[in-house]
Amino acid sequence: MRLPRSLLLLALVTQWLVPGTIASAQTSRGSRSQRHSRVDAIFSPWSGKTTPGCAVGVSRDGVLDYARGYGMANLEDDVPVTPRSVFNLASVSKQFTAFSIGLLAQEGKLSLADDIRKHLPELPASGKTVTIAHLMHHTNGLREQGQLLTLAGWRGDDLNTEADVLWALTRQRGVNFEPGTEILYGNAAYTLLAVIVRRVSGKSLRAFADERFFKPLGMSDTGFQDDHNAIIPRRATGYVTGEGGWRISMPNTDHYGASNLLSTIGDLMKWEQNLLDGRVGGPALTALMRTSGKLNDGTVTGYGGGLHLGEHRGLRTVRHDGMGAGFRTEAVLFPDQRLAIVVLCNGGSIDSTDLSWKVAEVYLGGLLKDTMPPAVALPEVELSALAGNYWSPLTDEVVRLEFKDGALREVGSTNAFVHIGEGAFRPGESKHVWRFAAPKPQAPRELSIKDSWPTTRDFIRLSAPMPASTDLAAFAGRYRSEEVDMTYTVRVADGKLAVRWPRRDEVVLEPVGGDRFVGALGAVTFTRAASGSVDGFLVSSRRLRRFRAERMEAPASKAPSVGRSIP
Repeated sequence: MRLPRSLLLLALVTQWLVPGTIASAQTSRGSRSQRHSRVDAIFSPWSGKTTPGCAVGVSRDGVLDYARGYGMANLEDDVPVTPRSVFNLASVSKQFTAFSIGLLAQEGKLSLADDIRKHLPELPASGKTVTIAHLMHHTNGLREQGQLLTLAGWRGDDLNTEADVLWALTRQRGVNFEPGTEILYGNAAYTLLAVIVRRVSGKSLRAFADERFFKPLGMSDTGFQDDHNAIIPRRATGYVTGEGGWRISMPNTDHYGASNLLSTIGDLMKWEQNLLDGRVGGPALTALMRTSGKLNDGTVTGYGGGLHLGEHRGLRTVRHDGMGAGFRTEAVLFPDQRLAIVVLCNGGSIDSTDLSWKVAEVYLGGLLKDTMPPAVALPEVELSALAGNYWSPLTDEVVRLEFKDGALREVGSTNAFVHIGEGAFRPGESKHVWRFAAPKPQAPRELSIKDSWPTTRDFIRLSAPMPASTDLAAFAGRYRSEEVDMTYTVRVADGKLAVRWPRRDEVVLEPVGGDRFVGALGAVTFTRAASGSVDGFLVSSRRLRRFRAERMEAPASKAPSVGRSIP
């Protein structure tokens, strides 16, 4: 097996031990019927005939304890969700792609240390080696495929294919960060891993996975989808809420690796058991799947082979969630307790992860600790003083905070920030930490955001003045990006800047200070030449940094800079 020696040793050393009978006994909370009644109550809001719903499965020690469907798999034909309903797993799919890569590494057909250009020579050379391990662990720095296609003119309901994704990725000249220096979750890496599986094995990921582990594990209702128009028996339809009620929302993608695996709760229970016992792939490979990647400085990322490695209220977890079109999915394994919970939902407003934690409470309540930091009172005058627009020099993102209804919150969010002491806040019931540094004389207010990833993002409050309406004309014009072969038009409409490009709705830009704006694209920052004239703009968001479009024509006359100093 051509794995890096240090990674293999780490996988074998950290293979998780199973406590056995004590943990199994502790998970039994009440009679079986009582547990099932409590789970039914959790899903009662989604149990009617006029809403989409969920399929739920729970297994202990490899034995199915509970399986039931709630709500409707198809609202048009009154088809209920059942344990045999087939769902699109969205990003829960990633672990199966990683497992395929691991099998090929076991056989010596590739190494996780391989430069990806060995298998994907069409990708541009960035000057820094990106390895297969970087792809698997989200430490690669690649830009997000969906946002690139959006900037290239794809609509949200357009069909996109593997060829489309490769077209966009091979044109990129910029990256989010140097490989190995940060972790940033994205989908492009796993689309590329699927391509690598095909080129190394000579079989599509769909055929490879079916032959090598779906069939051996008896997962007869599971397979990657490469044709969104294919007839799939018992397939659930995805829905999102819209004007007038529920609307159909199905993925229109004919590629996979990052997503697009179809499966049932019964099949996924077999998979969760394989993560414990390694019946297919063996203990070394399942241990590798459950071994975290590391950054160049040794920081453990908490992400293994398509799996989040963490804890929930004091108990270790191996899990992944998924969000795609109208599907919301969660598969979580508590390895020490040998308990697996799978929640597959076909409504975009259903929080499958939160529901899975509630099911865990039913089965593991006696073992779960209260780890949520308590609220610490803070005067409203101090809360309101933290409102403002904050910019990250690292990521070029902008976050906007407002004081509304007696609470600090992100603009447009319903989650109030809860003060937990020493300038730190959590958004709602989240464990993310937003920490404000103590004010410094003659310096902008500083904010650091620590979410589920180990890379902390630092922000500073913007202080540049807002542009006057008469200043906006300086930004109007045509801008060009060769990285997505697209021309953008910036215009002034109803006293605001707006960006439009072929086949996409116009995006209105709200000023946040100086040459910086925000909109549906994320942060849009106009740049200036040495003369002071606007020469381009940058687009940045959580998974896309400093995507640049160059101004195509010079302005008629030099325009004054609007708050050119940073921040």
